[in-house]
Amino acid sequence: MSSLRVPTLRVRATDVPLPAYRSAGAAGLDLCAAIPESIVIPRGARRLVPTGFAFAVPVGFEGQVRPRSGLALKHGVTVLNAPGTIDADYRGELQVVLVNHGEDDFVIEPGDRIAQLVVAAVAHVEIDVVDALDATERGAGGYGSTGVAG
Repeated sequence: MSSLRVPTLRVRATDVPLPAYRSAGAAGLDLCAAIPESIVIPRGARRLVPTGFAFAVPVGFEGQVRPRSGLALKHGVTVLNAPGTIDADYRGELQVVLVNHGEDDFVIEPGDRIAQLVVAAVAHVEIDVVDALDATERGAGGYGSTGVAG
């Protein structure tokens, strides 16, 4: 038996579908659009879409708002600032910034699943200002320095 403690996500909601895991092995909770009527996201545009709930992320964790792979593949719709970070001390309504990179306008209907929420542990660090950093094989090599697949 594992003694792993499962963190609790406290949720304040209106009449909207609560975030939910859609399979036993899912990492993310699906987030639904809490809108009274359809929203159109024109090609190349972005919209802030409400979810209808606020929550309290446990201290030591963050909420990561991530795209849904099916929306990205089928429609080119994704979370613009992915992953969006929800801090443990934020108590406002969770809203999702969606962008339409697809070829057609995209319509969101009330209750549509629009993104997913992954709750992940975070660590706070202490800052130590030094004159030099330890050497590594990679060094200061940045973008593409370890090779590009293709």
